[in-house]
Amino acid sequence: MPIDYTKARRTIARRDSVLGDLMRRHGACGLVDSQHTDPFQALVHAIVSQQLSTKAAATIASRVDGLLGGLPTPARVAAVSDVQLRTVGLSGQKVGYLRDLCRRLEDGSLRLDTLDDMTDEGVIAALTSVKGIGRWTAEMFLMFRLHRPDVFPVGDLGIVKAIKVAYGLRALPTPTRMLRLGEAWRPYRSVACWYLWASLDNVQTRK
Repeated sequence: MPIDYTKARRTIARRDSVLGDLMRRHGACGLVDSQHTDPFQALVHAIVSQQLSTKAAATIASRVDGLLGGLPTPARVAAVSDVQLRTVGLSGQKVGYLRDLCRRLEDGSLRLDTLDDMTDEGVIAALTSVKGIGRWTAEMFLMFRLHRPDVFPVGDLGIVKAIKVAYGLRALPTPTRMLRLGEAWRPYRSVACWYLWASLDNVQTRK
């Protein structure tokens, strides 16, 4: 079911004045505008984005898409060499991750067409079976491909920094403190996270 962004914003603002201020400052939630329609491309871009700045991730993702004919597919990945993938900016480690993803799709140990029917934790378990895909990457997939409304990536450094700044904390918050704070945002924690990213002008990192 699509997220009702008007209801989400109203609910969050009523419970958390800090997030209410951020929402007024940044306007309509842009989460839907950043979402992928193709699940394989979403995973490829998530792998590309690991440990990179916004600008670098966007540049390399665009080069990878270009190399793979505009839209990555497992067959198109198989048709190019590791050297070609390295040439457009992927590290050797990320090339390995991409190859493992394709192998698992080919042998059926991972089926992207079944993820929609899984719980959030089920999707995370399925995706993290792939070499190089950790919880953060799986959470980005949940938010930006499966449109899940209540994902809270407490390991995302941008979210950690945004909470510290927005709430005037002296130190970076622990995951426990973040989860406690985020209880007020349920069942729309994905929406709250978008505004936290926006507060750092870093939303494009999550595409």
